[in-house]
Amino acid sequence: MKKRLVCGSAAVILTGLTFAMFASAGPGARTNEVRLKSTATTTSIDRGRYIVKTAGCNDCHTPGYAQSGGQTEEQHWLVGDSVGWSGPWGVTYPINLRLFMQSVTAEQWMKIARQPARPPMPWFALRDMSDADLLAVYEYIRDLGPAGEEAPAYLAPGTKATTPVVAFPG
Repeated sequence: MKKRLVCGSAAVILTGLTFAMFASAGPGARTNEVRLKSTATTTSIDRGRYIVKTAGCNDCHTPGYAQSGGQTEEQHWLVGDSVGWSGPWGVTYPINLRLFMQSVTAEQWMKIARQPARPPMPWFALRDMSDADLLAVYEYIRDLGPAGEEAPAYLAPGTKATTPVVAFPG
């Protein structure tokens, strides 16, 4: 996994130093342009990590995260889970976001994120995020890279799960 900058003053200082170091290369110097774009991407990825961590994405999409008090190593985040959520809608499973994000474009993600989803997914939280925040989440998860296996498929109401489930009152 790639090392990331810590948000805040370190990022501002690094951006300033990067600009100062390469500004002397003169007009049209591509080195400065590439460095500044790289810093902006790192900032967006850091923002995505923060949102994923504080919005509770790991609670369902990372096995054992809630039970460990958030102490699961980042390399294991967002790989989906085989613990289902059972209710009147059937049984849903938290998908493997690491695989999913590799299969969609940023534009597709923005549309999908704002559509209703089966419970208990709090789709309305995604719906209400800014475009910049949704894009940061997308960039962060893609930056983590693919890992893990697909989660079990949705089960229609009345279908018995063969995996552990959390049952919601009907």
